[in-house]
Amino acid sequence: MNIENFKKLPVMGIIRNLDEEDLEPLIETAVDSGLETLEFALNSNNALSLIRNAVAISSGRLTIGAGTVLNKEALKAATDAGASFVVSPVLIDEVATYCIEKNIPFFPGALTPVEIYKAWQAGATMVKVFPASVFGPSYLKTVKGPFNEIKLMAVGGVSIKNTHEYFRNGVDAVAFGASLIKREWIKKGDYSSIGQAIKEFVFVTNNSIQN
Repeated sequence: MNIENFKKLPVMGIIRNLDEEDLEPLIETAVDSGLETLEFALNSNNALSLIRNAVAISSGRLTIGAGTVLNKEALKAATDAGASFVVSPVLIDEVATYCIEKNIPFFPGALTPVEIYKAWQAGATMVKVFPASVFGPSYLKTVKGPFNEIKLMAVGGVSIKNTHEYFRNGVDAVAFGASLIKREWIKKGDYSSIGQAIKEFVFVTNNSIQN
């Protein structure tokens, strides 16, 4: 993962429980819609296969990573499959240590100020504030007060409607999942609706970071 590129378009899509046959059309939709970064949750069926195939299908057009990484074994399996960054729901010491040793960008989850500080001190590329919706955008602004150097990514409850508010309150990146990549749209093969939602999200993000 080129973190400088991610900072230019700080949006991460999260994929969970996707069938293999839906992978290629979803990848093409994501690329066509301007998305650049996708995370595949490891606690999904065929996650490693999806990562491997997503890397092949996207062929450099998307940065592919692994989410819900809970231990070093899962981390190694994910990177062997081609994942170039790692996301965890909490700070896991062995995952942090391995990522630092191998220079792998990683995004550990945290919520409280103590957790956020510990995750950053452990070497996080950005700290995934999850679930961000529990306290909302203003909470991130408050956290940024004493921790203005810490890079924060809002995850959980982020939508097209509130993305601008998160950036206005100081977050450095956002992530979305089922709110845009809706299961019912995938089942119907309605990739145009998914594509339009992603385009709007990317547009709002670009507008937010430029203003």
